[in-house]
Amino acid sequence: MRTALVYHEDMTAARLLWEDPECEIERPERLTAALRRLQQGGLEQRCLQLAPREASEAELGLVHSPEYVSLLRGTQALDTQELRALSGQYDAVYFHPSTFHCARLAVGAALQLVDAVLMGAVHNGLALVRPPGHHSQRAAANGFCVFNNVAIAARHAQQKHGLQRILIVDWDVHHGQGIQYIFEDDPSVLYFSWHRYEHGRFWPYLRESDADAVGQGKGRGFTVNLPWNQVGMGNADYLAAFLHVLLPVAFEGGYHLESLSQSVCMVVRALLGDPVPPLSGPMEPHRSALESIQSVRAAQAPHWTSLQQQGSAPTPRPGTCSADGRTSLVLPGGPTFKAAEAQASAVLSSLLGQLHLHPTPPVRTAVALTVPDAALGLPPAVLHQEGSAPQEETRAWARLHEALAQDTAFTALGKVLHLLKGILDGQVSSGVATTPAAAAMLDVALRCSLSHRAQRVLCVAVGQLDRPPDLANDGRTLWLDIRGKEAAALSPFHVSMPLPGTTGAFLSCVLALVLPLAYGFRPDLVLMVLGPAQGLQEPHAALLAALLRGPAGGRVLVLVEQEPTSQLAGILARVLHGDAPPSLGPFSTAPPEDTQALLYLRGQLEAQWKMLQCCDPVP
Repeated sequence: MRTALVYHEDMTAARLLWEDPECEIERPERLTAALRRLQQGGLEQRCLQLAPREASEAELGLVHSPEYVSLLRGTQALDTQELRALSGQYDAVYFHPSTFHCARLAVGAALQLVDAVLMGAVHNGLALVRPPGHHSQRAAANGFCVFNNVAIAARHAQQKHGLQRILIVDWDVHHGQGIQYIFEDDPSVLYFSWHRYEHGRFWPYLRESDADAVGQGKGRGFTVNLPWNQVGMGNADYLAAFLHVLLPVAFEGGYHLESLSQSVCMVVRALLGDPVPPLSGPMEPHRSALESIQSVRAAQAPHWTSLQQQGSAPTPRPGTCSADGRTSLVLPGGPTFKAAEAQASAVLSSLLGQLHLHPTPPVRTAVALTVPDAALGLPPAVLHQEGSAPQEETRAWARLHEALAQDTAFTALGKVLHLLKGILDGQVSSGVATTPAAAAMLDVALRCSLSHRAQRVLCVAVGQLDRPPDLANDGRTLWLDIRGKEAAALSPFHVSMPLPGTTGAFLSCVLALVLPLAYGFRPDLVLMVLGPAQGLQEPHAALLAALLRGPAGGRVLVLVEQEPTSQLAGILARVLHGDAPPSLGPFSTAPPEDTQALLYLRGQLEAQWKMLQCCDPVP
């Protein structure tokens, strides 16, 4: 199995033994509700079950002081009154006689998962644990967190497995200041956190949770905080943060039970490689989100070349006071907090609703090869398609292009039409087809899609592939050319860009242009075509295909100009099936001409496509 799940029922033993409105939200049901949802969705059964162990005290000592570990060990013998008195010495913490055991299991679960992934037993996994950990510090519990599970797991990965660079992405309504403190001077760990901040009015009320906290000493630039200063951030805001902050930096160098359980299900689906539903809501980030993103980019630009190349500008910081001039604090459990929880739950319910409207197709990935190739090394679950469209239908489409009437091309056309219909009818999620005459095949695939079920089709054409001159410019097709010509925005729906010459230029092109356009367009289908003289390195092509799964909910068809000796079709099929793309190799910066071309295109298109505005100053 490719995905592991780590859980132990003993982690539900600790519970609050006295009345405390602030702490009552951290309760065993946080785990049981999430596990129940995984079971109801059939996801638990698809994962490899790993039994956690207790972390040793030596492993706890990778992050925590011996005195603190000893203090926590002693809680096992305390009575309720003593536990309450000790808990009162910390911020938003309660202890139980089982806390030490539960917390050691939580750490051990994280370590078991790290070992399983790094030793190749699984590809990825989820540790379902409590108590949580990201607020815990070297010698202090904080915010329901006892031992810092993630920080210990990172140190364990470095010491046992020899990892040199680790990225921690902390997605929580609260800032994980414990992780930040532990690694703030360490350039081997890049810590990224997006969290509700409200200009310092939201717990934990820390100045160092803001965007200009970037680390200390050698670790400057390796702490990245994205503070949300407004309630109600949606899909467009998080997507903008991914594309314009997290992914550029990463490539270069919940207490609401319903929403928590839904989030866990969505994460496991993604880890299993299932296509996720398309994002809902308008693809236009809030002004407050743009301000936060630009503040982060401005603070981090001195440390990251990729952020310098896309342009970055500081923005004025709004006042932090309420209308009457007094600073107002947003407290957990208050009406504003509960309203935000309800909104988050509604968003996740919408996503799960879309899963019912767009269930996972029976076939995740299929390949249609002109010449069968047993050497591609495809996973067993990838379908080698043998079927073809009816001869009469194939012949009708072949009449559009003389090149498709020839025997090999005609056979390939029938297979492509059959695979395309499977994707559009919901029987296949994604596919790869090798073909001669890629330009003609793309034209037919596009017209067939628009006449069948697709309302909007995104075409990403790499190589010598011209847009059909009679293709209507009606907003149903977004055509992106990537090849060695000049940058040109011929219309909002026809964009041509030079072929990126370096890894840095490629990543900037994809993250700052291709994906913002793709998500803003919200296609029903993505057609990616690698035509003659396409020029992309195999790892670049694989990453592009993997990232294009998102905008259309996994519905991607990749057409590859037939190359008898190439293994590219197999690599593309594996990444569409959910495997990780090959390594891009060393990061190399974009040359000035590529950067200028990118900035020119963004300037031409941002009025139409709001997702492109995230790197520019807010008026």
